[in-house]
Amino acid sequence: MTGKGKGQGAKERAAIPANHVRRELLPEQSAALLQELHLLTRTGDLNADARRKLKQINHLAGLLGPDLDALFDRVPEPRLLDAGAGNAYLGFVLYELHFAPRGRGEVWSVEVRPDLVARAKERAQRLHHERMRFLQQPAAELADEVHADCVVALHACDTATDDAIAYGVRVQAPVIAVVPCCQAEVARLLQGGSAAHSRLGPLWRHPMQRREFGAHLTNVIRGLVLEAHGYQVTVTELTGWEHSLKNELILARKVQKRSGLAIQQLDALLGELPILDMKLLRDAPAPV
Repeated sequence: MTGKGKGQGAKERAAIPANHVRRELLPEQSAALLQELHLLTRTGDLNADARRKLKQINHLAGLLGPDLDALFDRVPEPRLLDAGAGNAYLGFVLYELHFAPRGRGEVWSVEVRPDLVARAKERAQRLHHERMRFLQQPAAELADEVHADCVVALHACDTATDDAIAYGVRVQAPVIAVVPCCQAEVARLLQGGSAAHSRLGPLWRHPMQRREFGAHLTNVIRGLVLEAHGYQVTVTELTGWEHSLKNELILARKVQKRSGLAIQQLDALLGELPILDMKLLRDAPAPV
């Protein structure tokens, strides 16, 4: 590595002092909220780990801005649902930037861990965020009556991302945005049995390649499922790789009822691969 590369790496790892933090924030974003979320220290500094997390949250919030503006124009009380929300950092940021200023709409956070749900509820009460809701349950168990206009999932692990997509297409949410995290299900399906004897088997014979191929294939299928249900899908990098290795954003906007071409492409792909038992394929409704 060159001296310049080392310097850049050190710069990424260095803490940013409070008097320079504003340049890292979105225009309407408050340092007070980020301190409440523990993304800024008590003295207002931004450490390296928090900076990486904040970069991802803010970039996704910025990309969702035009879609949320459009929803507020069309829907009297739009609802955003954050699946696999964890500490609900993304939900709090989106509420502050888009929902609180307008005085309408709701942000729902869905998380399975009771401690995280309890902590987020307490935080919302302290901040007087009355239109934030918190559910302790998997996204896969959401009732269709809990309709969302925008479904997001930032680093929901493994099949939790698929639960968010399946729910989103089931309720025909106008906008679905997911940034997948670890995804091991397809790699497991490709291991052993008939998969080992497939003519395409050399693509996933070695464990490391099976993990990488499985992750890529998972996201390809996610995109095709969304397209089959009539979504226009964009797949892009969320932030620079220095901020996260889990960096693929799948952004889907509902533009039609279904896509016959995407259905054909998905069927053809699945005909070549032994992964029909993938959870998303079981849980997502058939396009009609």
